[in-house]
Amino acid sequence: MRCVKALQLTLAVIKPDAVAHPLILEALHQKILENFIIVRKKDLMWRAEDSEKFYAEHAGRFFYQRLVEFMSSGPMRAYILAREDAITHWRGMMGPTKVFRARFTSPDTLRGQYGLTDTRNTTHGSDSVESAKREISFFFPEFNADEWKSREEPRFRSGLTE
Repeated sequence: MRCVKALQLTLAVIKPDAVAHPLILEALHQKILENFIIVRKKDLMWRAEDSEKFYAEHAGRFFYQRLVEFMSSGPMRAYILAREDAITHWRGMMGPTKVFRARFTSPDTLRGQYGLTDTRNTTHGSDSVESAKREISFFFPEFNADEWKSREEPRFRSGLTE
């Protein structure tokens, strides 16, 4: 029996460009199911104010306005995902932010397969434990990570032991 480390949480977002295409959305969902425990999932639509608040750290950058408008242009799907090293694994599955680079250096990644442009790049994922906590609370304000870790995580983890 192998020892299973505590499960890590991360936020994953399927952006409006992918949600607009049901077959792509389903393919992404299947890849998530094959690699993660889905802790929570919700479909949502942002107002421009939500985008501005979420991406506030990028205000003033050349891509900010385009990103804010895109992220409030249609529905998206947000997930809280769990597994060992969830943040690193999801980021590896997504591939490089720049779609052109992803297509050539990482064609099997989600962005390499489904991304359209650097803004319409299919997915978002947290880049650290701190950003995962912040972003999960932004998308899932009702979710209590500490409560999940004490009540639900041990049950999931025990189901993963061999």
